[in-house]
Amino acid sequence: MNTRPLGNLLVSHRSGYWGTEQGNSDSDVRVIRNGDIDTHGNIRWDQLPTRSLSFNEVSKSEVEEGDILLTTSGDCGYVAFVEVAPGQAACATNFVRTLRADRGLVVPRYLFHWMNRAVFRASLRPFIRGTTLKNLSVSAALKESVVPLPAPPEQERIASILDQAEALRSKRRAALEHLDILRKSIFLDMFASRASEDWGLATIGAVASASAGSLRTGPFGSQLLHGEFVDSGVAVLGIDNAVENEFRWAKLRYITPEKYKVLTRYTVHPGDVLITIMGTCGRCAIVPDNIPLAINTKHLCCITLDQTSCLPVFLHSYFLHHPLARQYLRQTAKGAVMDGLNMGIIRQLPLRLPPLPLQEEYVRRMSAVAAVEVADSQSTPAFNDLFASLQDRAFRGDL
Repeated sequence: MNTRPLGNLLVSHRSGYWGTEQGNSDSDVRVIRNGDIDTHGNIRWDQLPTRSLSFNEVSKSEVEEGDILLTTSGDCGYVAFVEVAPGQAACATNFVRTLRADRGLVVPRYLFHWMNRAVFRASLRPFIRGTTLKNLSVSAALKESVVPLPAPPEQERIASILDQAEALRSKRRAALEHLDILRKSIFLDMFASRASEDWGLATIGAVASASAGSLRTGPFGSQLLHGEFVDSGVAVLGIDNAVENEFRWAKLRYITPEKYKVLTRYTVHPGDVLITIMGTCGRCAIVPDNIPLAINTKHLCCITLDQTSCLPVFLHSYFLHHPLARQYLRQTAKGAVMDGLNMGIIRQLPLRLPPLPLQEEYVRRMSAVAAVEVADSQSTPAFNDLFASLQDRAFRGDL
């Protein structure tokens, strides 16, 4: 199989152009930055900012159908393919490079698939400079990257096979995303209908357990200093354990068993609901049943519920989805990013409380949705490995 340097397969490779020229374009132009290209090779068209560029700026930086975009700053080496640009779009200087294939030598979609691989991104590492702000030396990378080049009909065939495989992967990702929509839809249908107006109106404080400290934040100030964290012992939960609106282990923090004896009042229990009250506020998660001995930091409000009246799964969804809860948080939180959440606000949050059997039915439905999600999530790595193997075979000429 013939090979050629990547740079020799391009008509041009251009960075964006933001000059100081005066003049107006016919319309605002969408500007593509590195963060607008996701890790799957898609452009987030609906999120692009617009800017009024001069005609000369547009002519030098506009992207066209069939262009390949390469991120050259920050997360370097990700690529996207321009199928159809919805209106005028241009690349931002120093963030994204536009690569335009020589169609007499290479099929653009074939070249995109060759570049849209982890092995290609890894090959760019020697050409990335900087630590805090990383930048890719594009010209050097294009000169050193060598592309296998079968005949054009074979390139078309390979591109078509990989297009179909990627379409299947996209459908799987979309299915997982739709599960979140399904959860919200089920909740609103069950608990935000007109019938719900007949249910009693309680507060979070009223459904907390009667035990002391059932609604609490973590230790403040000198009660727990950063220097007291150790490599193992009793776990300490923070914002990063709840910020995705589900419990996840992230950065591991521990205190010694001796320190824990002083802070036992902050112990978290299976089924507790965690609410972030600092930083990224208003996110929530349920403490899992298999939680080891742990406490929470001052960045979290921890609620131990009276589960004869309110179930954790219901309250978790109530915080996220119920119009009454969302309106209350918007009106009472101080600051643009809810930086004023505190225990008093959470304690008084109004709660339209449904009968317990209805909450139990909701838990059963959420369990069924979770089972589907787990099955799909567990099979996703194997599916991705299969796709990567297909790519390798394609560019070795084994398809």
